[in-house]
Amino acid sequence: ASLALDRLGPAHRFRTELLPTGTLRDGTLDGDLVLRGDGDPSFSTRFLQGSPNAGMDSLAQAVVRSGVRRITGRVLGDASAFEARPTPDGWLPRILEDAYAGKVGALSVNEGVVWVNVRAVGGRAQVTLEPASVALPVSAAVRVVGGRGANVAVRRTGNTIVVRGSIGAAAGSRAYGLVIPDPAAFTTGALVAALQRAGVVVEGDWAVAPTPAGAVPLATVESQPIESLVTVMNRQSVNPIAEHLLRAAVRGPEREGVGSAAGAERLLRDVLATKAGVPPTAVQVRDGSGLSTLDRVSARAMVHLLAWADRAPWRSLFHASLPLAGESGTLKGRMIGTPAQANLHAKTGTTNDVVSLAGYVTARNGEVLAFALLYNGRDRWRARSAIDAVGVTLASFVR
Repeated sequence: ASLALDRLGPAHRFRTELLPTGTLRDGTLDGDLVLRGDGDPSFSTRFLQGSPNAGMDSLAQAVVRSGVRRITGRVLGDASAFEARPTPDGWLPRILEDAYAGKVGALSVNEGVVWVNVRAVGGRAQVTLEPASVALPVSAAVRVVGGRGANVAVRRTGNTIVVRGSIGAAAGSRAYGLVIPDPAAFTTGALVAALQRAGVVVEGDWAVAPTPAGAVPLATVESQPIESLVTVMNRQSVNPIAEHLLRAAVRGPEREGVGSAAGAERLLRDVLATKAGVPPTAVQVRDGSGLSTLDRVSARAMVHLLAWADRAPWRSLFHASLPLAGESGTLKGRMIGTPAQANLHAKTGTTNDVVSLAGYVTARNGEVLAFALLYNGRDRWRARSAIDAVGVTLASFVR
């Protein structure tokens, strides 16, 4: 959050572009249509109303508004804004199919997760994807049986989703989440599906490829400003947003670089050394979310970072983005009925082996304190209780 706000500025927006490679005449684009990603993590129901298709539908409608009704060529997806490395170093194999650990890409949708919906319609099982994408075929063999239960197995075999089992005629719709294996390919295929829903005829195939030189944007869709994304990320602890902001910071406000985790580590170390007085050796970053087992940070370095953020031009919105004890986000149920409630605001961090809390609290004498509490180990519940007790103590502190 601090790196993105400092490097890009609170008003910066991700920009997803649609670029034709041919001529447009009488509603027909005689050529290809390129979808060029900028790393926007907000094509999801967290930011857009409606179904998981809403993000791609917004792009398809932008194409329609530009006058395109038929595309003679292909739909191309350009994901070259980020490195072609969807899984950061240090992510454990056991989390790679979990919805909170979606793969990273400059073209992505629905936070890297596709929902497989199964329901009984007229005595037959209907299987659909949300978001829909022509890039991920489905092999379905589901029987309709009596009752309200469901016994459905959903897995990915190669580049095909395999759905097997049975569903009750009165079971309603059941949804099963899968991590999207190739964000760029899936998102490109999702745009094709959205164009078809919008009535645009696509005569060619689809592919992932860089934008040809000289292409000029036909339409552009922008995200909410970085300050809004940071607030959602910090309060709800949204991993995909963190991954994309980290890489976007490397690209910079002019979007000239390629977003990479290695580049972000170098940039972060440099920024913290020059602006927060943190030695480069005190920080090791392999991702933006903190899921990597290779991430390292000292409590002292975190406090220096927080002190710098408190002096920054964006200090007010940084403070406001953090969960508030007993009131909001991941701290809503903690420290209730204590001096820390509606006072302490901090970011949580939890894995199987780590429990942490870092942020700010106003002491009883009005002094604002920055703190960082990091626990490594398996006794997470007692560690969290101890961390909360320290938070309450700081809220009651008088120098």
